[in-house]
Amino acid sequence: MHVFYTPDIQTRAELPEEEAQHAVRVLRLQAGDEVTLTDGQGNFYRAAISTATLKHCLVQVLETIPQAPLWQGHLHIAMAPTKNMDRTEWFAEKATEIGLDELTFLNCRYSERKVIKTERIRKILVSAIKQSLKARLPRLNEMTDFDRFISQPFSGQKFIAHCYEGEKPLLKDILQRGEDALVLIGPEGDFSEEEVQKAIGQGFRPISLGRSRLRTETAALVACHILNLANQ
Repeated sequence: MHVFYTPDIQTRAELPEEEAQHAVRVLRLQAGDEVTLTDGQGNFYRAAISTATLKHCLVQVLETIPQAPLWQGHLHIAMAPTKNMDRTEWFAEKATEIGLDELTFLNCRYSERKVIKTERIRKILVSAIKQSLKARLPRLNEMTDFDRFISQPFSGQKFIAHCYEGEKPLLKDILQRGEDALVLIGPEGDFSEEEVQKAIGQGFRPISLGRSRLRTETAALVACHILNLANQ
């Protein structure tokens, strides 16, 4: 099955340039071939290619196939990107395959990476929804200052995973099924103690992801998996 990301398909019956080039130059699809499209907003489309040139790939939508959400609630991971971008990109890909609704990058006190190119991450998210046959593209936010982020209003449950001592129930034991949920994951050096206290002051609950010591991207993926499984 050839799946193409076409966010404007409802107003423009043409594949975006990058998708068109992949269809025509790489896959060598021709007029008459059927393809599957997704708008990233909850719909698949069965379509047929009507025109295939090196510059344009026009399609005719044959059927719109709305997709019910695969999980309940709005699942949001906010993490400090890793120093090694390959690890952050790996997380973005795998979390999208598992399933989440929103991803935010945090600029924390001990963050080793202060700048991130979200356009590259967005391409990874698009590729992942096509590969995993998902009809919804996660929302991707630009890097945000930690203090500013936690002071924003959020509906639903709010959690922070950190390595300091204290009462930290397992996320899987206190997560309320069906409710929106946000989990904060810190950088390689963890959140500062001050950041943890600020988050708690804003209503975030400290949680544990298990007994193992996890890398930043692993912790974020574990949190994503717990959120997704609990809400299926």
